[in-house]
Amino acid sequence: MRYPQTFIDDLKRQADIVRVIQDYVQLKKKGANWMACCPFHKEKTPSFSVSPTKEIFYCFGCHKGGSVFNFVMEIERVAFPEAIKIVADKIGMPLPKLVDDSRFEARRQESDEVVQLNSWALDWWQQQLESSAEGRIARDYLIQREITDETQKTFRLGYAIDSWDALSSHLRQKGATQQQIERSGLVAKKEDNDRSWDRFRGRLMFPVFDHQGRPIAFGGRTLKNDDAKYINSPETAAYVKGRHLFGLNLTRDEIRRQGFAILVEGFLDLIVPYQFGVRNIAASLGTALTQDQVKLLSRFARKVVVNYDGDRAGVQAAKKSIEILLAEDLEVKVLVLPDNADPDEYIRKFGVTEYQRRRAQAQPHIQFVIENALRGRNLHRPAEKAEAVEEVLPYIRAVSSSVQKREYFDMAMDALRITDPALRREFWISLRLRSPHVDAKQRLEGRHQATPTIAEQRMLELLFADERKRDEILAILRPEDYEDLMTAPIFRAVIDLTRNGERVDFDSLCQKTEPENISPSLIATVMMGDSGKWDTRELHATNQSLTPAECVFSFRVMKVQDQIEQLKSELAEAERAEDAERVAALSNEFMLLSQKRQRALVPISEAHPTEM
Repeated sequence: MRYPQTFIDDLKRQADIVRVIQDYVQLKKKGANWMACCPFHKEKTPSFSVSPTKEIFYCFGCHKGGSVFNFVMEIERVAFPEAIKIVADKIGMPLPKLVDDSRFEARRQESDEVVQLNSWALDWWQQQLESSAEGRIARDYLIQREITDETQKTFRLGYAIDSWDALSSHLRQKGATQQQIERSGLVAKKEDNDRSWDRFRGRLMFPVFDHQGRPIAFGGRTLKNDDAKYINSPETAAYVKGRHLFGLNLTRDEIRRQGFAILVEGFLDLIVPYQFGVRNIAASLGTALTQDQVKLLSRFARKVVVNYDGDRAGVQAAKKSIEILLAEDLEVKVLVLPDNADPDEYIRKFGVTEYQRRRAQAQPHIQFVIENALRGRNLHRPAEKAEAVEEVLPYIRAVSSSVQKREYFDMAMDALRITDPALRREFWISLRLRSPHVDAKQRLEGRHQATPTIAEQRMLELLFADERKRDEILAILRPEDYEDLMTAPIFRAVIDLTRNGERVDFDSLCQKTEPENISPSLIATVMMGDSGKWDTRELHATNQSLTPAECVFSFRVMKVQDQIEQLKSELAEAERAEDAERVAALSNEFMLLSQKRQRALVPISEAHPTEM
């Protein structure tokens, strides 16, 4: 009995070898790889290397190496099945039921048979393209698209003649049984009918190879006015959709050499650039990019330039691809060619030099997302601004680097004209907590459901409770004390009304804060002291016992404490998610805040509010 091979393959693709090995060894980044002192022999100079792109480890000292499973077997002293369990447990992947070995061998044999039939079909289709009379229609089409004979041979293009059973007859002549032909996906068949027919007829054929160069599937382009411009192979024992990239068998070495990949959509979008010398390129086979495809691509490069069509469908496909690429921690740029051109037509019209110039100017992904979010929207309308925010934030949330996340966030907030510090803080916290959804519309059109911190609630209550002391407190209070709070508009309103000699009450505050979308219920909350933390007698006692300077100083201390409590929640969430990078960043921030609190907690009589 054994685990299904498909499960083992999936587990290996999804298991981050660096993260697994880091549970046992302290790795340090060095170039594209990670290094450490070998856990299998004593050494002072690190010679143990882990390659995330190749998904292997190797020690140059003791020469042990292999996959993530080999490492776990060696370090835990367990057999292969137990190593599978350990790795699956580390990444949270449920174990399937064990299967009989004979079933696995039968599946592998069927996969080999499919590849063999595909090879026979490919050879035959190539002959039809090169020499058959009917194949002239395909030859003329390729001449029109300026595809050279050399390129046709490199990609092994072919032509499927317009016949119901010509390929089937050819495969039977080669020795294939009817059952093998039907399992190959090269024929189509109705479930309620024994009759089958060739799936590809009258089409230019594009073979799809796995990254090892085996023909596993096909795409066929019509040369007539068929409803379906392209049809593709169904899933078979050799081919699972969404796990392969077109052209990678030819381009993977150049992708690795240049350190980045250009990602395109269709067959010709790859073939034409390749013909003109752009060799670090791969195509997503005209379907939505998948996580498996990204994992495969990340073995060869950590940077990707997405170059899909510039029309509406292409832009949407690019945006979906960006999210998946970011989830795998890849650096993403986007190339949108002028006039919505695709790479094929642009290079044939303007040349490869101009294409490469445009490619060098590709936008960072966040700039592309922001520009599309702004297109056709009026940011003076809260509903449209909210839509833009909702559209942009997921692409910032997907970034794993905390430094880059903050830079992209600030860039987006500036572009979307979110100037209110409290509102920006709300959005930032939602990103840091990895909240799955941010209701930007509710926050932009009225933040009545948000809750003030204890510090801001108490300070506002003190301002409303004692008119005599209010002037003295406001004289000490600085903008940086309140501008990052959600109640900042209320603080500013109190200050303006006081300076102008106007009455500070519910109506005046509502009128003053209306342009900033502060809800009346929030004003009522802070005016009534409805924090649930103290009663009126406690507030009065506090107000009487503290000087204005001490009130402000106490407010600043409480504000730091509120930040620490918020950070504790974020840190606990990061630890539960086992996000080591985020835990480290938050821990450092926690230490700085703790030091700030210690400096603040000197006796009040010895402190002065300007020292905070």
